[in-house]
Amino acid sequence: SMTLAGRSLPHAVMMMIPEPWYNHESMNAEQRAFYEYHSCLMEPWDGPASIAFTDGTGIGAVLDRNGLRPSRYTVTKDGLVIMASEAGVLPIEPERVEKKGRLEPGRMFYVNIDEGRIIADEEIKQGIATEKPYQAWLDQHLVQLEDLSPVTSHQSFQSPVTSQEESKQTTNNKQPTTNNQQQTTNNKNLIQQQKAFGYTFEELRILLTPMAQNGVEALGAMGTDTPLSVLSNRPKLLYDYFQQLFAQVTNPPIDSIREAIITSPITTIGSEGNLLDPQPESCHLIQLKTPILKNEELAKLKAGQEKGFPSETLPILFDPKSGVNGLEAALENICAQADQAIEAGTSLLILSDRGVDENNAPIPALLAVAGLHHHLIRAGTRTRVGIVLESGEPREVHHFAVLIGYGCGAINPYLAFETIGDLIEQKQVNNLDYATACKNYIKAVTKGVIKIGSKIGVSTIQSYRGAQIFEAIGLHTSVVDKYFTWTASRIEGADLEALTQEALMRYQKGFTNEPNPTIDTRPLHQGLG
Repeated sequence: SMTLAGRSLPHAVMMMIPEPWYNHESMNAEQRAFYEYHSCLMEPWDGPASIAFTDGTGIGAVLDRNGLRPSRYTVTKDGLVIMASEAGVLPIEPERVEKKGRLEPGRMFYVNIDEGRIIADEEIKQGIATEKPYQAWLDQHLVQLEDLSPVTSHQSFQSPVTSQEESKQTTNNKQPTTNNQQQTTNNKNLIQQQKAFGYTFEELRILLTPMAQNGVEALGAMGTDTPLSVLSNRPKLLYDYFQQLFAQVTNPPIDSIREAIITSPITTIGSEGNLLDPQPESCHLIQLKTPILKNEELAKLKAGQEKGFPSETLPILFDPKSGVNGLEAALENICAQADQAIEAGTSLLILSDRGVDENNAPIPALLAVAGLHHHLIRAGTRTRVGIVLESGEPREVHHFAVLIGYGCGAINPYLAFETIGDLIEQKQVNNLDYATACKNYIKAVTKGVIKIGSKIGVSTIQSYRGAQIFEAIGLHTSVVDKYFTWTASRIEGADLEALTQEALMRYQKGFTNEPNPTIDTRPLHQGLG
């Protein structure tokens, strides 16, 4: 399609299977700008591959950005070119050989039949990269998140706990509370929110604390002896119904630490341009250095209208008394509101579960994200808008990986940040200020998502987004088909009613007169440290 739209064949290949340009310090500016511009048009094809291509006037081959597939070539003195995964596939006398070699990661081998010569990788790429002023287009249209105007409103930086309590006090015309009373009330409200979203003491101690303290995940065994979510007597989060797929046999994984040069955490959000008709403004997107957003960064996105990024915030809440019918109706309403917003020119849809209280329960964030993602795909409008999540639910690396895998472009885990602040106050996170601890947490999550992608041979978060490299275990076909379309599912299980009951069980722990004033202390993970 791209060659029929006017691109040369090497140009199309460079777009689809780009070099790892993000950490490539020695790449020249023109080629870097070419790759960055085209990353706004489409995500890179990633994973082990050796691809041959031809359009009748030229023939070539290219390896994936990691070089995880072998390709070797031989050129004879009489002009015969042989390329295969191994050397020696055809019997060629040594005296006939002019040169031989191997195709390197990210490099292109191209034979121009009309000119009767092999065009060097650098020559062909530099020629294509200088055809258009890509750097000027990027400077004019691509927006970095830090370039958006900061939001100075006090309300934008408040925690969900503090803002809710102050709102109640204003409404009831109460006298201001003392510091001790305010702290006690805030702690109580924080625990309410944590219980409603299913937080456990074990998650705080074993998972969140080392991420905030050291910027790394806790180490643990690959195996798990926990029951399948569908068989558990606890109200498990929807993320736990999904198992990450990993490289097997011929699909080698990547070492995300030692091969970090080929990984990339950046991603873009916004309304994508026409892939077949690239224009300077096709890169009018917001570039994120990580898909995990701090509260003030999300506030910037919500106020992005001035930079040409109008947004619409859609609440992902439902009436806890309405049960499964209420949750399903709320999901349908989210999709209908999204359709209206897109028609009105919105480029960012922000799904938010802020406002959980006695009358509003949170919809499972993954259900809302995946349901909207597939609804927009079916409607043919998915590329016209970016999906952002503002939720108190995700906190573990797996949670973020599943959300990104089902199309979420950016995530603001506001309750995780609020919890980190509480861990600092409780001296569970030591010798760090709040900003540094949150930065460490974001670093740990970002590295963790890259590591998960690397296990299947995917090296960029942009490629991982929407890839759905998961297997559903214990979800009913009706749920998978509608909300997680194209996901492999070999074991039937929970339908939407069961998922609603689990969501309400968590919610009721926080917003009923439960005698236990603390979050769940029962252990689940074993042997982590």
